[in-house]
Amino acid sequence: METEAGDGPSDEELMRRLQAGEDAALAPLMERWERPVKAVIGRIVLNAREAEELAQEAFVRVWQQRGKFRAGAEFRPWVFAIAVNLARNRLRWWRRRPEVSLQEWSGTEDGGRRTENGLEMAERAAAVQAAVAALPVDLREALVLAEYELMSHAEIASALGCTAKAVESRLYRAREKLRTRLARWV
Repeated sequence: METEAGDGPSDEELMRRLQAGEDAALAPLMERWERPVKAVIGRIVLNAREAEELAQEAFVRVWQQRGKFRAGAEFRPWVFAIAVNLARNRLRWWRRRPEVSLQEWSGTEDGGRRTENGLEMAERAAAVQAAVAALPVDLREALVLAEYELMSHAEIASALGCTAKAVESRLYRAREKLRTRLARWV
């Protein structure tokens, strides 16, 4: 069973091997999915260092929970569900420790010089980032998976543990909030 790109066994085949005790099957999964998992987590927690740490934790969880992976299921929504749950847990942890703000962790400071056009682009990017960060977590999660990971509503529903209709509703609400907050840029 090959992947679409023809670069080795499919994710599902690798998970089957992992479940059968072939621990080396985790390495190709990590190679394929480390960047997407980091990206999802980073866009939710808004911190590259934390995303790096949580992505590693996600693959530890993949290995620990390999027995829970259902035969015939898709790997992508399953691994993103693990990643989103880790991001949610980190956000909850931060909320219980108010002395640490999400802004401090965002790592968005830029010490470099910018041109006038670059400043406008940077300002627009910062506005988008701030608007996404201001979304409630459930809306942000759905938006990140839809817009950045290009997942279908069914895949997002699987990753977030809700219905496709709930995903549709969350995306609608998220986009409306962004439209309002970013009216200046539209």
